[in-house]
Amino acid sequence: MAYEDELTPASIMAAAQRLKGHVLRTPLESSGALSDVSGGVKAYLKLENLQRTGSFKFRGALNRLLTLDERERAAGIVAASAGNHALVVAEAANLLGVHATLIVPKGGSPAKIAALRRYPQERVELLVEGADYDESESLAIHLARQTNRRFVSPYNDPQIMAGQGTIGLEILEDLPNVEVLLVPVGGGGIVVGIGLWAKTINPQIRVVGVQSTASPGMRAAFEAGRLVTVPVLDSVADGISGNIEPGSPMYDLARQYVDEIVLVEESEIGQAMTWYIDEYHLIVEGSGAVVLAALLNQHIDEITGKTVAAVLTGRNVTTERLKTLL
Repeated sequence: MAYEDELTPASIMAAAQRLKGHVLRTPLESSGALSDVSGGVKAYLKLENLQRTGSFKFRGALNRLLTLDERERAAGIVAASAGNHALVVAEAANLLGVHATLIVPKGGSPAKIAALRRYPQERVELLVEGADYDESESLAIHLARQTNRRFVSPYNDPQIMAGQGTIGLEILEDLPNVEVLLVPVGGGGIVVGIGLWAKTINPQIRVVGVQSTASPGMRAAFEAGRLVTVPVLDSVADGISGNIEPGSPMYDLARQYVDEIVLVEESEIGQAMTWYIDEYHLIVEGSGAVVLAALLNQHIDEITGKTVAAVLTGRNVTTERLKTLL
């Protein structure tokens, strides 16, 4: 796949036009409360937790399905997810009339699995298989190859990344003087998409990815200079857990558009989720709260006085998890 041809500023602009009217242009709000407690930054929050389906991933999934050719639409698609990607693929498939087979690990979020079961079975086939995301992804890739259907990756796809890159386009339109972008990182699709747009508009913008210490795959790749497999522990940030697909170009792309990857502890993610509820009476899931955790605990060097935009990527967290945190 020629990523350098398919993933470009023009492809992000095309995705923005394609998605218009289907996705929300989410608010970018200044946060005095976060500025006060994070070492004197000028903090802004991109509220993708208000996005349709409760996750930024709807942008990439819908853009991918809108660009399928006629044969691919007729054949249907296969995807794997810990939850959010499956939800957005289900929503996009149902919207466009494309059949989707979704493989979710046995330890996936019960709330997200329950939401998936509400889609029409003739449109969305749900398989709960695999001990974890890595195993579910491997099963999904194998099934797609067996049945000659497109595997829709949560991250390793230029049209997925172009869709996620529209977040960066919106941020730069609303806040042209942004100096630092903070973006959660799992497989890397969102940070690559946003980073590509940001570096195209202003190469001086600093793009910082944030991961949990429980699943530090991209940070480990940055340290090793190549993709490596890391142990994946249980995490409140389940949406960004898992290793990166072997053989994918995600590390090479991230090295082009991402300046650094920082890690936050699990306890810090939980504290960030409750801080956000206390301050704004809104919900952000652990995968989105990692950027808040990085700011609240001042894990990012040399940002005092900088204008910082942090992407809150989703809100899909179980009531039981919130009860435990609160």
